[in-house]
Amino acid sequence: MSETTSAPAGAPPPPATSPLVVNIQYVKDLSFEVPNAPAVYAALRAQPAVAINLDVQVRRIQEGQDVFEVVLAIRAEATEPPQNGATGPVVFIAELAYGGVFTLNNIPADSVEPVLLVECPRLLFPFARNILADVTREGGFPPVLLQPVDFVSLWQTRRAQQQPTVGNA
Repeated sequence: MSETTSAPAGAPPPPATSPLVVNIQYVKDLSFEVPNAPAVYAALRAQPAVAINLDVQVRRIQEGQDVFEVVLAIRAEATEPPQNGATGPVVFIAELAYGGVFTLNNIPADSVEPVLLVECPRLLFPFARNILADVTREGGFPPVLLQPVDFVSLWQTRRAQQQPTVGNA
């Protein structure tokens, strides 16, 4: 007696495997501090100036497998508005590392980097944006609402910085 693994005639084909699978998303690290509390709440007279720094970090989970951790690292540092040309004191610092574990299935080698540095962060960004807004609002300040990020441009800039300059000897 032989066993067959083919589908019966007329049966739908097996579902295709998605090229990008989000296994899990999570807060890897979250920090919020108000160095001059409680005085800053009484002294702050205007909307603080917020500087945002965003980075994408990627690492392979296990050698030989197409499973990767992608982390959006966001730092928001708010300072009191400048007075007399000098930057004001720090109002708050929020740091968030929001990660996801992604499995890549049958993605061509030349597409792996843009998928990891563009598509994966694009999927993580709305969740990280909400967490940062919630944390700053719960900290007693107006929520920090990140504007949409052009991850394609960030990836292209990163690639340009990594390539050695030709002709400069």
